[in-house]
Amino acid sequence: MTVVAVDDTDSRERGMCTTYAARLVAEELRDRGAAVERVLLVRLNPAVEYKTRGNAALAVHADVDPLVALEVATRVVGDAAETADPRTNPGVVVAPDSEVPPVVADFARRALREHLDRGEAESLAAAHGYETAAWGNGRGVVGALAAVGAWAAFEDWTFERIDYREPDRWGTDRVVDADSVFAAADAEYPVVWDTVDRAAGELVCVPHTPGPILYGVRGDDPDAVARVADAIDSEPVHASELFVTNQGTDAHLADAALADVEDGRAYRVDATVATGPETRRGGHVFLAVADGGERLRCAAFEPTKRFRDRVRALRPGDRVTVCGEVADGTLKLEKFAVRDLDTTERVVPTCPDCGTSMESAGAGQGYRCRDCDTTEPGKVERDLDRDLERGWYEVPPRARRHVAKPLVRGDWDAPVHPER
Repeated sequence: MTVVAVDDTDSRERGMCTTYAARLVAEELRDRGAAVERVLLVRLNPAVEYKTRGNAALAVHADVDPLVALEVATRVVGDAAETADPRTNPGVVVAPDSEVPPVVADFARRALREHLDRGEAESLAAAHGYETAAWGNGRGVVGALAAVGAWAAFEDWTFERIDYREPDRWGTDRVVDADSVFAAADAEYPVVWDTVDRAAGELVCVPHTPGPILYGVRGDDPDAVARVADAIDSEPVHASELFVTNQGTDAHLADAALADVEDGRAYRVDATVATGPETRRGGHVFLAVADGGERLRCAAFEPTKRFRDRVRALRPGDRVTVCGEVADGTLKLEKFAVRDLDTTERVVPTCPDCGTSMESAGAGQGYRCRDCDTTEPGKVERDLDRDLERGWYEVPPRARRHVAKPLVRGDWDAPVHPER
C-alpha cells in the first residue's frame, strides 16, 4: 500500500486548503483505477508559529505504483498550492509501503509535540527510500513525512466528512441553513461532536476563511458524520471526502512536571492554584499554578467565553490538572480538571456572645471583642460554598483546537462537565 502525503498548500490570506489538495490526489488516483483505502488528516503541533491555520498534513493510502503517486501529487500540488504566499512552502513525500519503520512513526509522534526541521525529514525520507518534492523552503516535507508515519504512530482515530464548495463560489459568503445544521447535530450527538456551539448559537462546522470548504462534520462514526453532512441544507456541494483523523484525540498533550514545561509545546500538568484569577483588559483571565517551587501562568482568553467563568471560580489551594499549549511562559487553557477543592477559608473570628467581628489584640496576640472581652487565639476556619465541582471542564466548541479532545469522547479519570 503506497502512502502519498502532502502538506502546507494553503494560505491565511489567499485561502485553499491542504485537505482539498489531498482530495484531488485521491480523486485522480481513483480515476486511474487505484483503490484508495483511506485518506488521513493529521493535525500537527498547534504551537508551531509558522503554521498556516490548522496545521494539518494529509496522507492518501492507495494501491498504486509509487512513481504514479509521486507524479500525480507533484502535479496537483504544483497547480493548487498558494505558492505566491511566501509563508506557503509545500512538500510531498511518497512511501512505497504503509508499514513504516519505528523511527518514522516516532517522527510523527514528535511532530505533534516538538519543532522539527526539513533537514531531518529529508534525511529520514532518503534513508528509507521515500521520494520527496518541495516548493519554496520545503518546510512542508516535515508535515508530509509526519503524515506518512501517523498511521503507525497513533491508535485513537476519529472521522471528518468535508463537503467542498463549487470553485467559482470560493471567497464568497457561504449559504448554509443554520436550522438544518442544529437539527442534524442534535440527532447524532454525542457520537458527532463540535458541529455547533449551542450556547453561542454558532455553526462550528462552517469555516469563515476564503477556502474551498463548505462545512466539515466530525465524530466517532463515519456513518453518523455522513448522516449529519447529508442532512444539511446549503448551496450546491461540489465534492465530498471522508477523512480518518487524529482530531479530537489530545495527541498533542504530553504529561509533564511543571519544571519541565517549555514554550512551543502542549502539556497536561498537575499543580496547585497559587493565585486567585484576575480578569484583565480584553476579558482575558489569568492565574498561576505551582508545584515543587515552580510556577506557571495560565490563561483563559476572551474567545473561550463561558469557560472563563469556570476559571474564575478557582481559588488558591485547589488541586488541578491543566492542559494546553505554552507560549511566552503562559499555558493557554484548553481544559482543566479540578482534583480537590479548598472548601474552607481562614477568617477573623466572631464573638460568640454578641456576634460581632473581633478585632486584633496586637501582633501575635490573637483577637478579642472589645465589648464582651472574649478572645480567640487566631483566625478560624469557615466552610466555603464553591460554585465548582470536581471533574473536567473544557472550552466551548467554538474555541476548541482541532486536535483537542472533547469531554464527550472516551474515558476520563474524573466526572466530566461537557460543553455543547
